[in-house]
Parts: sequence; structure tokens; C-alpha cells
Amino acid sequence: MKALWVDAGNGAAGDMLLAALLDAGADVEAVRSGLRGLAVGPLEVEVAPVRRHGLRALHADVRVPPDDVSRNLSDVTAILSEAALPDGVRAFALAVFERLARAEARVHGVDVSRIHFHEVGALDAIADVTGCALALHSLDLLDAPVRVVSPVAAGSGVVRAAHGPLPVPVPAVLELLTEAGAPLRSHPATMELCTPTGAALLATLATGWGPMPDCVPTAVGAGAGTADPEGHPNIVRVVVGSASSSSAGWESAELHRVDSTIDDLDPRLWPDVLEELRTAGAADAWCSPALMRKGRPGQVLSVLVEPARLDAVCRVVFERTTSLGVRVSSVERRSLRRDRVEVDVGGAVVGVKRGLLGGRVVTAQPEYDEARAAALASGRPVHEVLNEARALASEG
Repeated sequence: MKALWVDAGNGAAGDMLLAALLDAGADVEAVRSGLRGLAVGPLEVEVAPVRRHGLRALHADVRVPPDDVSRNLSDVTAILSEAALPDGVRAFALAVFERLARAEARVHGVDVSRIHFHEVGALDAIADVTGCALALHSLDLLDAPVRVVSPVAAGSGVVRAAHGPLPVPVPAVLELLTEAGAPLRSHPATMELCTPTGAALLATLATGWGPMPDCVPTAVGAGAGTADPEGHPNIVRVVVGSASSSSAGWESAELHRVDSTIDDLDPRLWPDVLEELRTAGAADAWCSPALMRKGRPGQVLSVLVEPARLDAVCRVVFERTTSLGVRVSSVERRSLRRDRVEVDVGGAVVGVKRGLLGGRVVTAQPEYDEARAAALASGRPVHEVLNEARALASEG
């Protein structure tokens, strides 16, 4: 199981992340070939070793033709949709630009359809985002379940943008990182360290935020920015590795548990509350009945969440319930590695979720709706279809 860690402690930009992934072993020719397939003129990437603050790194020079077109999200979507890109690459790049459009729309207080990207929609940004997606695909990381990003340094000061001078971090960067629940790192540099494109890439890439995950490193890459300031190395580092699991065969993670006892919420609202908590990043959320003072019935709301998403989950509890306070505790979660397979039961396909302990199937649970449909089609009892699907998935 592959893992990726991105060290954004000195900031991040699209070309820096692209260079770091290429330095870690991504196929530069595959990136170049993919970019040439975009119907926006010749896009080229030249790479060269450089030194930043005394450290070796790779610099990616993205070369694009002169361009003064102001594009909106539908324009960028059309460019990516018409290109001959792998499906995962296209989906990742589209997700990055959708994040950018939402952030710009919130910052300017307009509808997403009215956002013109300016610098973000320029050809170099399209090349950076698509190039990073192609590099991740080359490293087999687009579907990696462990992609962790460190706390992000955004910088300070003032930068000139299409709308004129803007404070650093620029509003779009703060919007992107806030939406993603990214931790920010204080940095002494008075310059823009994280660009909107870099922030959108990190937010789309990250499955978690924090220190390097447990892994066996297989490659390290360093991508350089154009500037070489005196105070810090202007680089992004990436570590590619194999995610480790415990010798017992299960995976372990440190989570927070959030509890709140509530007795005055309309019970019809609970399903929506639980769904919003999961959308906010909760690993799980549930209610348990409780007997309150004077015999009043109530519910204990419980949520499991990664540390980086704790504040987002607490916000949902306070905004969507009548809770005046929550209890937060640290817990360790041990979990089986999981997958999903499809089996043929009497000519019908039934999906089965499996739990694996050291590569051995120890639990298999068919999708009930699919098993029920197979049972109706064949005239067999549902429990027979469930048992056969479970047995087939366990054998496979």
C-alpha cells in the first residue's frame, strides 16, 4: 500500500510540487506527453537541478505560449474533458479547479459561474495542475489511501495580483486551506509562500494533515521555487513509501472522540446531523439512547474524527444541534484493511465488502440491495444469496 507525505513547511506552489514529484521518480516524458494533449497550444516542461539555501532540488520550468484569455470553470472543464488523459488524472485536475472556483466565488461574493480565474485559469496553472495529476498517476499515488500533508506555511506581506495588491496569505489561499481543515504553520518570511494553485493541489491531494505517516520510504523528492531567499530553503519535499501496518495485521490510528448528551433536539433531525458530520470528515458518527434528569429521554451523540478535522466536526455539532458543549477524548482505533469485490451469484453481480487480517479474509458482508435484487431475479430466498455471495468473496 503506497503512501505519500508532502512537506509544505516552507509553502507550496504548483510548479514546486510538480518538480518534487518528478524528483521522486515520476516519468517526465509521461507528463510532457499528457500536457501536449491539451488543446491550448504547446505546453512544455523543462527540468534542471538547482540549489536553494544550500540544498539540492529540482526546478520545473513550465513553458506556455503567450496567453491573455480569461477563462471560467466551464472553459477549463472543457479543456480537460476533451484531452486524452487517464480518467483518474482528469478527475483529479477537475477537482482542483472546482475547489479553486468555489474559493474564488466565496472570496468575491459571486456565483461560481461568474468567476474568471485570471492567474489561476492561465495556461501555466492548467499545466501545473494537470502536470501534478500526471506525475501522481505515474507514481501510482492517485488512489493511495495514505496521502498526508504537513502544516502549511502561507507567508505574510503583500503580493500583486490581477485585482491589485493583496495581503498574504491571499484570501483564496486562506479560503482553500480553511475549507480543507489544513493546519497552518507560522513562518518568518515576508513573502507569498503558498499560492492558490498550490493550496488547491494540497487540499485535493491530502487524505490527512500532520507529520510523516508510518511508512518505509522508497523515494524522496525536492521541488524548488524560482526565488532563492536568504532566510529559508524555498522547496517542497515529498516522501513516497510503503505504508506500514502493525505486525498483528491490523492498522492503528490516533483519533479524537467527541461526545455530547442532548435531550431537546427534534428527533427527525438526527439523520441529517449524522450525515453532515460524516461530510465534515468524521470517521464515524452515531447516537445512543440515554435517560436524562426527571426521566427525560435523550441521545448521546458520539463522533470519531482525525485530529485535523476536529474543529470542523465540533462546528457542525454546535451549528446543527442544541448542544452547548462537547467532551473530547483521545482514542486509538485499530481497524482491518478493507476492500470491495464483486461475485457472480446465479448470473447476477453482487458486491461484497471484506475485512482483511494480514491478507486473510475474516469478514465479508454482501451489499444487501444487490443481494435482494439477485434473489428476486432468481426466485431464491435472500438469505441463500447472502450466504453464497459471502462464501464466494471469502474464497476469492
